Amino acid sequence: MEVYREPRLLSAKVKKIKKQGKGVGFVPTMGYLHEGHLSLTRKAKKDTDYVVVSIFVNPIQFGAGEDLKKYPRDLRRDLSLCRNNGVDAVFVPASKTMYKPGFSTYVNVEGLTDGLCGASRPGHFKGVTTVVAKLLNIVNPDTAYFGQKDAQQAIVIKQMAADLDMPIKIKIMPIIREKDGLAMSSRNVYLSPLERKEALSLYRSLRTVKGLWKRGEKNTEKLARKMRDVILKEKHAEIDYVSIVDMKALKPIKRISGKALAAVAAKIGKTRLIDNIILG
Repeated sequence: MEVYREPRLLSAKVKKIKKQGKGVGFVPTMGYLHEGHLSLTRKAKKDTDYVVVSIFVNPIQFGAGEDLKKYPRDLRRDLSLCRNNGVDAVFVPASKTMYKPGFSTYVNVEGLTDGLCGASRPGHFKGVTTVVAKLLNIVNPDTAYFGQKDAQQAIVIKQMAADLDMPIKIKIMPIIREKDGLAMSSRNVYLSPLERKEALSLYRSLRTVKGLWKRGEKNTEKLARKMRDVILKEKHAEIDYVSIVDMKALKPIKRISGKALAAVAAKIGKTRLIDNIILG
């Protein structure tokens, strides 16, 4: 496994690999890897010949007062996990490498970023799409892999790739959960034992809503109210949003007729967590 810090060196390596007729898979991450990330690397390994993982805590997707400085980092551990899971190359750029002095070009996907996390984290998706566009340009993979846990992000990136005619397939893979149902997240490490228990309310609310939907309830106001009721039973829970939207435009709907996304963001103590489930 090779570790790259300079974009031009990684780009040259990938170009050489592709000249050999081999397929390249790419998994962008912010590090502090968990089973969710590793499931993406294994899928990439299955689909392609050469797998690249990036580890970069992207400063421009964090807003004022968010957890950029304390975001969990452990590069040695991450590299070991990548090596043990068959990753071929890891890209670990510095911020000054990704954003040189005078950097002034940004990518913004409109519409899809208006609601959900986009409403409560202004500028977040502008930072996400900009860094992902840069990473895709540097790596130039055949396929890039993203997790369903960050559903809005995955849909936004898919739209960006299509709009900008990037010759890259975007694959969205299922959420990986702990045995008790908690969606795996690097931020789970922030939770105290009590908060960790209360965090299960997010998935519990989604399972409750899916059960109601399966039994015929299509009114999204009633379903969202039930989700709120389940979460707010917990002492340290503070809801950011509970929303049921259509899967294409990510706009709120009144009744479920086709595919819909039930999504939630909440703070458990000081930790902001997100989760979602597909209905339909």
